[in-house]
Amino acid sequence: MTQSVVVQVGQCGNQIGCRFWDLALREHAAVNKKGIYDEALSSFFRNVNTRTDDDSAGCRGKIYSLKARALLIDMEEGVVNEILQGPLRDVFDSKQLITDVSGSGNNWAVGHKVYGCQYREDIVEKLRKTAEHCDCLQCFFVIHSMGGGTGSGLGTFVLKLLEDEFPEVYRFVTSVYPSREDDVITSPYNSVLAMKELSDHADCVLPIENESLFDIVSKINQMTNCGKLGSTIKPASLVTSSAGGIKCSREKPFDAMNNIVANLLLNLTSSARFEGSLNMDLNEISMNLVPFPRLHYLVSSLTPLYTLADVNVPSRRLDQMFSDAFSKDHQLLRADPKHSLYLACALLVRGNVQISDLRRNIERLKTSLQFVSWNQEGWKTGLCSVPPVGHSHSLLALANNTCVKSTFVELKERFTRLYKKKAHLHHYLHIDGMEQSCFPEALSSLSDLIEDYNQLDAANCGPAIDPPRLKIAM
Repeated sequence: MTQSVVVQVGQCGNQIGCRFWDLALREHAAVNKKGIYDEALSSFFRNVNTRTDDDSAGCRGKIYSLKARALLIDMEEGVVNEILQGPLRDVFDSKQLITDVSGSGNNWAVGHKVYGCQYREDIVEKLRKTAEHCDCLQCFFVIHSMGGGTGSGLGTFVLKLLEDEFPEVYRFVTSVYPSREDDVITSPYNSVLAMKELSDHADCVLPIENESLFDIVSKINQMTNCGKLGSTIKPASLVTSSAGGIKCSREKPFDAMNNIVANLLLNLTSSARFEGSLNMDLNEISMNLVPFPRLHYLVSSLTPLYTLADVNVPSRRLDQMFSDAFSKDHQLLRADPKHSLYLACALLVRGNVQISDLRRNIERLKTSLQFVSWNQEGWKTGLCSVPPVGHSHSLLALANNTCVKSTFVELKERFTRLYKKKAHLHHYLHIDGMEQSCFPEALSSLSDLIEDYNQLDAANCGPAIDPPRLKIAM
């Protein structure tokens, strides 16, 4: 059994990570009735001998507890302190925490250049200790946001460290992109500076947009309130509850939004945690869905939506679940992959679904989807037998699709509007090690990425041609 480590960076990263661990424990509790430490648990948890007690008979017994394979990093200690005071406080090892008090001031340079240098040795030491507890370390999951300073700056610094220290271990990154109306004025700078690091040092990136998460939560609430689902959300809903010690916000349903991303990670890691007739290894996602190293941004969608709301509704037809996965309403990015070009696609199904169901739906859907000419059969499938708690099945679709460029184009435009005025640059340039050239270099990297997607779209619009065969020079 392989193991993975979750690295949570910044406020957003730690809030999502907290939700992931909470929901993962609930899933394992539903399957592991006897509470025995097994291979499924070992993929993301350690069984630690926490203390030794003397009982009344004078016999000595070991006390074990589960510890998450995680590293929690934040330069403002508030969120981490909330976690440590909440229901999950015993799940995290105090030796796997790195916090400061002053924060990064929504400045990528502070997170990357200042705190990166200051905490480099501490981060490396804790990463190595975490890796030492793994028999077969396969993947690092980095969770962070793009708009703030710690998530974007220190998050991408950690990503580069992982490449340097563990070059053979896969690096999956879940990056939450700011909305267009983001209240952090410097978020376009932070996001574009972070994008260069993601393109250079990640194996796979799952970009998530705050606006899409907000839209999904609003849709769930609307469907529930108007009675279309025939039920109301349970009081203990995994979406609406503040389990894990994270406080809810009245202005935006952050807890519900974080829960959606946690569900994405639960589905992504389900094959590593549970058995299945067609389990998909994490390295298979990178190998099959990323034909070009820099084009490793995967658009994700979750179905059914009401699974996330934990509501009691009659199960819709299985085929509808597959159709929903390719509709824009279920994407975690504001894009419509159905009308863009697919390089490859993975379907990760959980629950009572047969391989024949998978094949039938792929054949049904592929006629309406545009795949790149040289990868018409670019489908990867996985079947995990354990469904989400309380439901019969679910589906996570991961698409390497050119529609992702619309997010990057919009981000580039926001960056350019700020940079033309040289607005707020002085906050970055007074940081040691931060050069003026960092900005045009990051913009150039993003422009090249967008152009790569443009070329794929343009090439696939023309007549199909056979790719050239390799010729050996004589």
